[in-house]
Amino acid sequence: MQKLSSIIRAAVDRYNMIEEGDKIAVGVSGGKDSLALLTGLAHLKRYYPKKFELVAISVDPCFNNTETDFSSIENLCREINVEYIIRRTELASVVFEKMKSQSPCSLCAKMRRGILHDMAKAAGCNKLALGHHSDDAAETFIMNLFCGGSIGCFRPVTYLSNKDLWMIRPMILADESKITALVENNNLPVVKSTCPMDKNTEREKSKELIKNLSKDYPDLKAKILGAMERGNVSGWGCENT
Repeated sequence: MQKLSSIIRAAVDRYNMIEEGDKIAVGVSGGKDSLALLTGLAHLKRYYPKKFELVAISVDPCFNNTETDFSSIENLCREINVEYIIRRTELASVVFEKMKSQSPCSLCAKMRRGILHDMAKAAGCNKLALGHHSDDAAETFIMNLFCGGSIGCFRPVTYLSNKDLWMIRPMILADESKITALVENNNLPVVKSTCPMDKNTEREKSKELIKNLSKDYPDLKAKILGAMERGNVSGWGCENT
């Protein structure tokens, strides 16, 4: 855990993600990335010179009209002394049944983020931490290029003026493989997704594309991230985002 919290601290310091007195909501889906982020920030909180508070928040889309069992995450939060808030929603029903969206993943993500923003504000937080890592960044760059014809990625730090809320991504310098190993080694309680689109998304296609291209172009992911930093794409090369 020390290694991950060190990587998180590097991103936090580089992009000025945490200030004294911050109250940070951590978006916890139940997947490995969000659990790694939660435990990594809880570990960082012990020794980081700027004091901050944490609250873990989960949005349950209730896939198949069934509530997700988050009891294992509730237990984890008690162990690490972090408040945990769950909001049950009809998100799955709205996206897949009522609206029958042609782009369900995009719509679901947008609506889920909106709920997370509201939950963070209701909990008295001024920042929301999301569990995106370096692989997510490279995949998002490829998705934007091939699907949208644009050069861009999510920002390390984003200010939402309509909510007066900062979004931060403290794991953007961490590799997915290291996160996976950490979660397995620490037996973190991953909650399996019941989303009908799981593993069948544009992101999965981008992940596979990068994997295949890397056979002919070694270190492709690192080169994509390096290019974003050198070109300051979406604030990646700027320490004061």
